[in-house]
Amino acid sequence: MTPRKTMTVATAALVLLLAGCAVGPDYRKPEVPMPENFRGAPAPPAAKSLADLPWWDLYKDETLTGLIRAALTENFDLRVAVTRVEQARAIAAETRAQSFPSLTYQGNLITGRNEFYGTPDPSGTSGATPYITASAFWELDLWGRVRRLNESERAQFLATEEAQRGVVLTLVADVAAAYFELLELDEELAIARRNADSFATSLKLFRDRLGGGVASKLETDSAEAALDSASAIIPDLERRITLQENQISILLGRNPGPVVRRAALLEQALPPDVPAGLPSALLERRPDVRQAEQLLHSANAQIGVAKSDFFPQIDLTGMLGRVSPDLSGMTAGTWNAWALGGSLVGPIFQGGRLRAEYRQAQAAWEQAKLQYQQTALNALQEVSDALISRQKLEEVRVQQAQAVAAFREAVTVAMQRFVAGRASYYEVLQAQQQIFPAETALARTELGQLVTVVQLYKALGGGWQTEVAPPGSGSPDAPPH
Repeated sequence: MTPRKTMTVATAALVLLLAGCAVGPDYRKPEVPMPENFRGAPAPPAAKSLADLPWWDLYKDETLTGLIRAALTENFDLRVAVTRVEQARAIAAETRAQSFPSLTYQGNLITGRNEFYGTPDPSGTSGATPYITASAFWELDLWGRVRRLNESERAQFLATEEAQRGVVLTLVADVAAAYFELLELDEELAIARRNADSFATSLKLFRDRLGGGVASKLETDSAEAALDSASAIIPDLERRITLQENQISILLGRNPGPVVRRAALLEQALPPDVPAGLPSALLERRPDVRQAEQLLHSANAQIGVAKSDFFPQIDLTGMLGRVSPDLSGMTAGTWNAWALGGSLVGPIFQGGRLRAEYRQAQAAWEQAKLQYQQTALNALQEVSDALISRQKLEEVRVQQAQAVAAFREAVTVAMQRFVAGRASYYEVLQAQQQIFPAETALARTELGQLVTVVQLYKALGGGWQTEVAPPGSGSPDAPPH
């Protein structure tokens, strides 16, 4: 074999060695026990999932979809998350740069007498001594230290992307839930006003009867007290509505202000079917689970970084330049200064520091693994809680609606009996006082059903995957990154 071929084979072998050798464990996704179906979901499990819907197909209210689009453009938490992604992207690029040789240049021009590059020298000559050099430095990644660093920082970068997606998911859910809560407060305010009007009608009736001498002062005073109690609820509800509007405005990245809405709580349509899908799909869909996995991947790579510190670090250096006692000589001739070299630095005694760092990296990996498994477990619980809540709240709503209908009938019958002189006012008062909390409880139950769907959609990881804008919106569902 000729020397040239020998050199070629040796170079190829070195490249293969550098490309394939990296100390430390390669990443393997840990096993997470998954049930066949979610608790509270109908059997058998459906392959389709509510989370497959884009948020604008789940929420049909045009006002709500407009609020969500505005929040995904202007919300400050989301904009902060975008900047975190850019920081992580830059850090990953900085780490990746260690894989390549670094090149620097240096030039100098010194003039004086009996000196050499600024150092006194009796044999030196007078005049300028210019020089210019280019230097190169490259760490031979023989043990994979730099590659493991790159692997770790890339996983950190991907984790921040998942965190941003988690902010998108949470923001969509928060805006929807806050909007439904605002509509529920509107409904409570309407109920309170109807209740106050009912007591006002009763009071007018008793005052007229008192003036005619057929009613007592006690009945009139009781009716007036009931009206005042019902009226006192109205300004508190108006206060809560204003606070809720302010909360929505902040989610939208706006100054506190009113929120225009054109629909009522009872006009919000619930999806007839809310399939949860397969539990195993949570690991691929939920941003927080995906983020936890990337952090685990990063911790796994850090074990390799810590292990590589036990081995020597090999660096190559080179210098090419020109030195001339005469400035005009810098442009003549060939390069007259060069150097090639290498260095090897390795640990001998560190007092146990390297071993402690390695154990720390292993413990950090174990922590990240447990956090990943716990995050997946929490996701299962959130989905199950939402499924069971939706089922039970529907049963509550049916019973509560029947109670409201019965109380309304009772108020009508009590008033008829009172006008006919066959019942006292206290029967009317009792019926009126029961219908108001029953109607309020029904409105809150209907709110609970809507919010439960929001929570289920969020728990399943829906609302961030689709990168296209809703039809006719002109806005993406998430800012680009």
